[in-house]
Amino acid sequence: MNEFALIRQHFAKAIVNDDVALGIGDDCALLIPPSGKHLAVSMDTLVAGTHFPEGMAAKHIATRALATALSDLAAMGAEALWFTLALTLPKADEPWVGEFCESLLHFADTHNCALVGGDITRGPLTVSVQVHGAVTPNTALKRSGAKPDDIIYVTGSLGDGAAALAVLQQKFTVRRSSQDYLQQRFYRPTPRLQEGQLLVGTASAAIDISDGLLADLGHICDASGAGALVNVNRLPMSEHWRSSVSLDKALDWAVSGGDDYELCFTVPREKINTVEEWIRQGRLKATAIGKITANAGIFMVNNGKTLEFDVEGYKHFD
Repeated sequence: MNEFALIRQHFAKAIVNDDVALGIGDDCALLIPPSGKHLAVSMDTLVAGTHFPEGMAAKHIATRALATALSDLAAMGAEALWFTLALTLPKADEPWVGEFCESLLHFADTHNCALVGGDITRGPLTVSVQVHGAVTPNTALKRSGAKPDDIIYVTGSLGDGAAALAVLQQKFTVRRSSQDYLQQRFYRPTPRLQEGQLLVGTASAAIDISDGLLADLGHICDASGAGALVNVNRLPMSEHWRSSVSLDKALDWAVSGGDDYELCFTVPREKINTVEEWIRQGRLKATAIGKITANAGIFMVNNGKTLEFDVEGYKHFD
């Protein structure tokens, strides 16, 4: 089966929304941008052996690829609209593509995000996803808005991505229910789209945690010309794995592990009550972990003692 046949048989059946004037099958898709909105666009690439283990099931690669890309839209407070896909395959494996496509389109439908085009070519297994979203002008959550004394929050739990990878690599064992939880967190991370949109107008800055809390909070601090003080005792970690490792390992995974795709965001003091009320109501699962400081640098403290972490997030070319 050549690439055109694969597209016709699997990808051309993608469900499209009313904002797609022309979808898959022509040289370009024709899209209808929401009136009065800014388009938010981001692209992520996943390479076998680097971003997911060799031999990982096609269905899991599909959901991971789209989820990690949608997480960028969540960090900006954007609504997901469309995405395009570039798929590089070692060979035209029709059953593999069928499994990949079925999982991809189902996951896309759950987030109301339509596949509108892309490309298939031959080479080492690589998946590139470009997502398109919409946000009201001058409301997007950016990295550069944090101010001294803003409170730092994170959604969900940290360290799950690193713990999951250790389980997949058979370097770490947990009970079956916890193994299922961690595999789900790795194969199908949750893009915090609803949380990101909820935070528009309240958070002063935001980023998704892909390279680790230390590295990604560092991006907020660099863009905002500020620093941060983080209380590591406040870091939320899942009991699915936390009780099975030492404190040092747990903190290392939570601070530097990456692949959590949670949101790290900052909130001005005068808006803290709003966020805390959302948390009490169950509308937002988030934890306050520290504050933004005027002085540069990120300080991780435990009972007044500053901790040092060697790893500062994944870097492709180090």
